[in-house]
This record gives sequence, C-alpha cells and structure tokens, in this order.
Amino acid sequence: MTTEPWSAPPNALEGNSVVIVGSGFGGLSTAAHLAAAGASVTVLEKNDQLGGRASVLERAGFRFDMGPSWYMMPDVFERFFAAFGREPADYYALDRLDPHYRIFWKDGDRFDVTPDVEATKAAFEFYEDGAADALEDYLERSRETYDIGMEHFVYTNRPQFRDYVDWNVLKNARGLGLLGSMDDHVSSYFDHPKLQQVVQYSLVFLGGSPSNTPALYNLMSHVDFNVGVYYPRGGIAAVVDGIVDLCTELGVEFRTGYEVREIAPQQTGFNLETSAGHVDADFVVSNADYAHTEQSLLEPESRQHDEAYWDARTYAPSAFLLYLGITGDLEDIAHHTLVLPTDWDPHFGTIFDDPEWPDDPAYYLCAPSVTDDTVAPDGCSALFALVPIAPGLEDDEEIRDAYRDFLLDDIAANTGVALRDRLLVEESFCISDFATRYNAREGSALGLAHTLRQTGPFRPGHRSSALEGLYYTGAYTTPGIGVPMCLISGQHTADALIADVATETPTI
Repeated sequence: MTTEPWSAPPNALEGNSVVIVGSGFGGLSTAAHLAAAGASVTVLEKNDQLGGRASVLERAGFRFDMGPSWYMMPDVFERFFAAFGREPADYYALDRLDPHYRIFWKDGDRFDVTPDVEATKAAFEFYEDGAADALEDYLERSRETYDIGMEHFVYTNRPQFRDYVDWNVLKNARGLGLLGSMDDHVSSYFDHPKLQQVVQYSLVFLGGSPSNTPALYNLMSHVDFNVGVYYPRGGIAAVVDGIVDLCTELGVEFRTGYEVREIAPQQTGFNLETSAGHVDADFVVSNADYAHTEQSLLEPESRQHDEAYWDARTYAPSAFLLYLGITGDLEDIAHHTLVLPTDWDPHFGTIFDDPEWPDDPAYYLCAPSVTDDTVAPDGCSALFALVPIAPGLEDDEEIRDAYRDFLLDDIAANTGVALRDRLLVEESFCISDFATRYNAREGSALGLAHTLRQTGPFRPGHRSSALEGLYYTGAYTTPGIGVPMCLISGQHTADALIADVATETPTI
C-alpha cells in the first residue's frame, strides 16, 4: 500500500485567510494542511475545549475521554504527521493493548482478542470446526481490502461518480466486494453467531449494523486483528493536544468560546457572526455538523440541500454514556470491553428500524485506568459505559435515571463487577447533550451512518456547490466516520481548496 505522506505545495495559499469552524479532528487536520500551504488559518471553537467530540471530562482527580477512545489505524496517524516532517512520537507515546479487547456474552461466555493471532485462531476453532482456517482466509481478504481501499478509495478522494470511470479504479473496486452487506460477507466465512459478532462489532463505531453496512468495511478486521489496538498515554486527548501543538507550530490561531451564528458571503470573502464578535476571511471551512451549518448558519440561497434532504438521511447511533469514578479496581474488565447479548439483532432493530431504548443492549466499557494510572486517583478506577441508541429519542432525566439503574445492574450481572456502592464520581451524557454541545442533528454521536447509499460519492461533498469559497470537512464527508477518517478528510478538503485557488475556477 502506498504510504507516502501528502504535502501541500509550498506557499500555494500565501496571502489567503481561512476560518475553520469547529476543532474536531477534521478541522484540526485541515488547519494543519492549509497552514503548511501558506494560508493564515484561524480555528473558531464554540466550546471551551479543542477537539470537538474528543473532549475531556475531569472530576475529583478522574479524567475521561468523552468521545473517541480507540486508537486504531496507526499508519494513518504516522502518515498525517509525516506530511509535516514529524511523527506521532514527537507528541505522544503509544502502548499496544493486550488484550485488544474482551467480550462478555450474556450467557456467561468470555472471549479475548489478543495481539497473538494464532491464539485467536485457536479460540475461533473452539467455537466452530474449521473456523481457524476461515479466520486466516478472512483476515487475508481483509488485508487486501484494506490495502486496495486505502490507496484507491480513501487516500485518493473520489467525490463524484465520474471519478470512478477509470479502468484501474473499476478493476480494484471489483476486488473489494462493494455491494454486499457485511452480514452476508461474514456469514460466508463463519456459521457461529458469536464468531460473526467478533468480526463485526466495529460496525457500531462506523454508525451502522451488519445488515446495512457494505462488505467493504471488512477492512476493519485487518486493523483490529493484524495491526492492533493502541492507547496513547493520556488518552485520545493527548492526540488532540499533539495535533494542536503541531498546528500552533505551523502558525494556526485558535479561539475558543467563539460560537459561529452566521456565515455570510461578502463581495469578496466571508463575514462570520460569532458569539464573540465578527470575523472576516477569504475562505471558510466548516467542521461543524454539516446539516447544522447548512440549515442554521447559511441563508437559504447558500444551502446545497433542503430540510427534506437531511430528514431522509440515515444517521449513526447516538449514545447513552455514563462516566464513573470508582473506588478499587475493576477486576476482570479490560481496557476495552464489550458486553454482548448472544443475539444482537433486536438491539440493532431498536436503532435503525423501530427506534426505542433497548431492553437487552450490546454495549462498550472503557477502563483506561487499567493501562494508565494517571486518569484516576490512587486506589481508584475510571470507567465509562456506552450504549448505542437511536438518535432522536427522548432522553429526559427520568428516562436517563432509570436506564442508569438498569445498566449498572446489567454490568454487575454480566461482568461480575458491582459498581453501585463504589461510585465517587458519576456523570451522564446522551442525545440532548450531543445536540446541545455539538449541534449534532438528532443528537447523533457520529454523523451519517456508513450505509451503501451514504458511502463514497453518496456522502456530502467537501466543496459547497451553492457558495464559492465554502468547504466542509469531517465525518459527514468522505472518507467518513472515525478519527483516522477525519484526519484524511482534512487532507481532502485542503486539496480541494488549494486546487481551486490554483485554478481560480472552483469545480463543483
């Protein structure tokens, strides 16, 4: 796979000013690339922390990553920093996790995925005759998909259908199996439902389900089993801090507490009305929620899509989150732990088919204090629980309190770890918080789901087709959801802006 880092043409944007709305990973990446190309870049952030959803909660000596917590695809981070002559180790340290993650099934079964692929193959064989060989074949296919997909469809941006009318592209696309569902693809390798779950759990983090996510995303198993799962010391917040430091070195200016309320085109450039005054710029890049930007920050004539378009999208799940500071250790809970019903279809049904709070949920537990003793006081542990739920549900205080009690009982019943009488710190975060804090449409935790109709050229574009000089970056755009994808999205957005300045005739 090609891993040569992208680099901006030197001084390509000299004399141009760019305002970036929002400081998520897409915004930070775009800021770095544009600043390296000579632009004067200012990032405006609504909240008092940088990082967008990758914010931090600190209470009584406990520290929690509030959003992303998995560090996967380390090659993407290496490539990003290499574009600026740096490497991740210049900004943060990494530890490879062992196990990568642990699964507790609700029938009392337990399964560890470790860095030892041979041990994992043996564990697969325990569940199903021939599954060890099937996993080897599956991971080889996953590796091929990853190499082809990243080189031809992720690092290379193809925003329009005409970009696919190329023999080399068509040849490689045929090898990816783009059209089938993950459910069908995985069932051709494994019959046992638990093994199918092991290789598909990451779809939740892509905002989809096995039945609505394209088989292309089998590439995640290569990332999971072959490449490994890592922990940046200090959490994902350390990665945010590292990229902010890089941006600062490149000359980017950051302003927190600047909520953008309107993006208004001028005769030349833009004027942005914010909660802290007006800001002018030649170009604007929005890393805010795409739908919020269009429907709330722009006048109707400057919008690409109407309300009906956004209503018709399939949104990734929201989440019910509990951040818990606990006395004592967490016994058998690993750094990354999944608690799964043996049949998870009903839970996916409550997310995508008949939205309601799940009564037998699949959920994720993150215990960073297992690896990092700086995130909790001595003798204590930090834990957060995340239950994927449908966006747009009602989540008033009564509902949240009841679900909190249910979840604490479910954790105790299925991991053997009782938490209720050991709580020192407790905070919840849910649908209405995502909507309020991040302007997330329907309170989605991630944005647009990776369904077949919302993958590749079906996702909203990096360039505005309605307003010259306005661009978008982040999870709504290509390549999609997840921290690594948002870093790459920033490169694509910078490419688009630089190309338009070079030609002075933006291509829509």
